[in-house]
Amino acid sequence: MTRLLLFAFLCLPASAQPPTIGNVMNFLERAEADLLKLNIDGQRTEWVLENFINSDTEAIAAQANERLIARTTELIIEARKFDGLKLPPELARKLLLLKLSLGMPAPKDAKLREELTVVAAGLGGTYGKGKYCPGGPKEKCLGIDELDVQMEKLRDPKKLAEIWAGWHSIAPPMRDSYSRFVELSNQGARELGFTDTGSLWRAGYDMTPEEFSADLERLWKQVEPLYKELHAYTRRKLIAKYGAAAQRKDGMIPAHMLGNMWAQEWGNVYDLVAPPATPATYNLGDILKARKSTPRQVVEFGENFFVSLGFQKLPELFWQRSLLARPADRDVVCHASAWAIDLDQDVRLKMCIQNASDDFVTVHHELGHIYYDLAYRKQPVLFRGGANDGFHEAIGDALALSITPEYLKKIGLIKTVPPPSADLPLLLRTAMDKIAFLPFGLLVDKWRWEVFSGEVKPEGYNKAWWRLREQYQGVAPPVDRTDADFDPGAKYHIPANTPYARYFLARIYQFQFYRAMCKASGYTGPLNRCSFFDSKEAGSKLKAMLELGQSKPWPEALKAMTGEEKADASAMVEYFQPLLVWLKEQNKGEKLGWTLPADPLKAQ
Repeated sequence: MTRLLLFAFLCLPASAQPPTIGNVMNFLERAEADLLKLNIDGQRTEWVLENFINSDTEAIAAQANERLIARTTELIIEARKFDGLKLPPELARKLLLLKLSLGMPAPKDAKLREELTVVAAGLGGTYGKGKYCPGGPKEKCLGIDELDVQMEKLRDPKKLAEIWAGWHSIAPPMRDSYSRFVELSNQGARELGFTDTGSLWRAGYDMTPEEFSADLERLWKQVEPLYKELHAYTRRKLIAKYGAAAQRKDGMIPAHMLGNMWAQEWGNVYDLVAPPATPATYNLGDILKARKSTPRQVVEFGENFFVSLGFQKLPELFWQRSLLARPADRDVVCHASAWAIDLDQDVRLKMCIQNASDDFVTVHHELGHIYYDLAYRKQPVLFRGGANDGFHEAIGDALALSITPEYLKKIGLIKTVPPPSADLPLLLRTAMDKIAFLPFGLLVDKWRWEVFSGEVKPEGYNKAWWRLREQYQGVAPPVDRTDADFDPGAKYHIPANTPYARYFLARIYQFQFYRAMCKASGYTGPLNRCSFFDSKEAGSKLKAMLELGQSKPWPEALKAMTGEEKADASAMVEYFQPLLVWLKEQNKGEKLGWTLPADPLKAQ
């Protein structure tokens, strides 16, 4: 009987025989070659689209994206024949990462897949071409980068509300397209074995989607007390400046008064909250403008930091092909972004540098992506990525924390180091961005997960958006909103379909990375005064993590850098501890928190 079964097995056609490890190796070799080629094509067409926005480039980008999604989907389905086969860890991880690689899963049906890519390209193009015309369409119309400058500089509540409402008016036309995008993407996710696109995204963190959601809440609870102290202090200062215009019965802050279109970072209103009678400090933007620094020179500051840690200079291709200033002759998507065109040495930065303080920090952030890309470029194609996407966002920001007064003096941007008594203003200024951002970084994807799961329907998009913003941020819209509005669409990452939890994680990770590199450099003082610039020991720790790419689960990559295997916000709390003590003193007698209204669309 056994011999008969063996004979029958040997007579099976090759396609019916059980797969082997050799089959998996051959499949992955072919898959990685196909994906590399299609990714290069997609990156190049997307680069052209964002630098030359028109209907033709939208169509070309959509076609390239469709080819990539189609082939990736085919490969994911083909890989299912290896389910249940016991594999070496490296091969098993490659198959897992392949399954999770589609941030925009698409239906198998070719027509629906093409529709999805066209809808996605149209959403991105609508955002990129968005303009607000204060004086009507015949007057000068302003894009988001110009409006950002006005939100930063203006101190007239009425004008700020007009600008806020004007920019958000670009989004309602996107709502139906976005709803269709959700339907198509969810269909693709279900065909890949996930309940919806949000579940697919959350599965990419070496834990279950449910565990990941719970872990984000755990991290938020570690930092929420610090945020509430900062919120109460800022609210009081804004009321002192604007009076009744800033005061609400529910204790929330009007979203247009925080110096940023989305109230996601508050550093632009630091002048309104700065402690009185503190030593004079510095403004990097003013320093760069006084020096007439060119965009290239601003980028070179970031490059030199990495070089001081033992990294190589940027490839010459970077300088030849990057876009560092807004062109005068065309619309471009100016949202800062880093690009690894060929997953090798063709790396680029796209950013409209205007010598603002934020630009100096943003350059370090984006170069963090680029140096990460360069560090893991020798890994197999499926491992050329961050340990998770939050790691990718955190690297440059960890370096930016090292932009201390001592560092700025060392590189010649300031002549004298402010005394230790200036630490509090510097910490407050940093917290106005780093701490203020945390709830926004958390809620953007919470909203999307509710949308993808079907818990929130298209007619409730805007109400759900403001419910989360009020719950986590304690901010409210400056004017009444309706269900016809689509305020999420006024934030780049929604029409661009860019996952956002990575930015929340990056804010946590960067302090964990920073503390580890400070320790490696031999620093022992207060954490907020550490700079590991020029420390090859810190650079060695960083390289060890970056070079792993995505070849290991992220807790292993974290351990290579920090010795810890769990995300932990205690480094962030430690960094801001002097500020927390001071804020509690300032807030004595002040009610912390806010009351949630019955209707989140109503402005008071």
